Amino acid sequence: MSVYEYGIIDFQYIATGAAILASGGGGSYNDAVNIIEALANSGWSNTVRVQDYDGKTNCAVLALMGSPDAADSLTLADMVYSIVNTTNAYQSATGFTLGCIIPVEIGPINSIVPLIAAAVSNNGIWVVNGDGAGRAVPELPQTTYSGNATLAVSPCVLANDAKESAAIESAVLNSATAAQVETLAGGVVAAFGNFSGITLWSSNSTNNYALTGNYIPGTLTQAWTLGKFLLTAATPPITSEVAAQITEITGRSAAAIVTNFYITSVTQSTTSASLDTGIIRLDNTPDPANSTATYTIYNLNENLIMYASLSNTPSIIAPDSICYYSESTGLGFSNASDDLAVYFDANSGLSTGKAVSIIQINAASELYNAPGVVTSFATLLRNIGYAGALPYPA
Repeated sequence: MSVYEYGIIDFQYIATGAAILASGGGGSYNDAVNIIEALANSGWSNTVRVQDYDGKTNCAVLALMGSPDAADSLTLADMVYSIVNTTNAYQSATGFTLGCIIPVEIGPINSIVPLIAAAVSNNGIWVVNGDGAGRAVPELPQTTYSGNATLAVSPCVLANDAKESAAIESAVLNSATAAQVETLAGGVVAAFGNFSGITLWSSNSTNNYALTGNYIPGTLTQAWTLGKFLLTAATPPITSEVAAQITEITGRSAAAIVTNFYITSVTQSTTSASLDTGIIRLDNTPDPANSTATYTIYNLNENLIMYASLSNTPSIIAPDSICYYSESTGLGFSNASDDLAVYFDANSGLSTGKAVSIIQINAASELYNAPGVVTSFATLLRNIGYAGALPYPA
């Protein structure tokens, strides 16, 4: 079993790698950078332990849930209070003390939430090297966790980011399926201000430590390796080189589908379930009036489907990942407004002139083979108007 000790620079690598691997979701990369910098400025200089699940430690999934735009300018204090309030409420509700935690997904924010939780626990907890999707996902049912009957989704505990104890709000949800918990949790998150801490999918003696074998292993170290490659490069790597690195690092096929286009239109809003829904247009010139090729991405926090204007079939369909990378900045990014602002000026409605590429990454086999996951993605796609075939059988 490989054991890693990760500190501030490692957190930076993970957030940077996750900003590409997350398929446009998982929280704002800009916020993640600022939170890690604030942690460093706070004087924290220790490390946290990251390793495979040992099958004998009390564990649960820990994340922030809701709209990245509602959580715009998320701070270290916001994250810490969300984490502490949620884990305290979880331990009080279940009677189990957490010994380790695992990310729900890959994402600039949701990959570092467990790391920050471990950091503020003074080594009281460690982090499992893995997650439930190998990408970011819009909803709980699109995870490997939801596909196992022995790993119960409930109790699910949510809490706000209140600093004062009198202002702390929390909720304990009990339901039979991840889909039902998703619906209930969406209402709670909206009441908390469209983002919340959440912990669920307990793994302990009552279910024989059922997390074992029900997550995608190694994804934190994969994000770390990709992030280190990007942040230590002398100049921004070309898109095809980044795709080749992703293939080598993850063992999943990755390919550059769009290279050096420009974001020329962004339409986004937040749903009643606290998800950001949007349409992103990319053209091969900064001025769409001069464009000879256009791609359109539809997202629900995360990118779900991409079409080319010159094709009558989708270019990429979830659960495969539709990932942003820029040769102008040498970085990936998310659909959060502060991330998109580097590439698209919402005030003028024009591209900023920084180039954007799209990399397709094949879904992890653990994800598309988990019962119900492909069907869940199909439901999301139908809701945005696509009822065709998916790349994997349901």
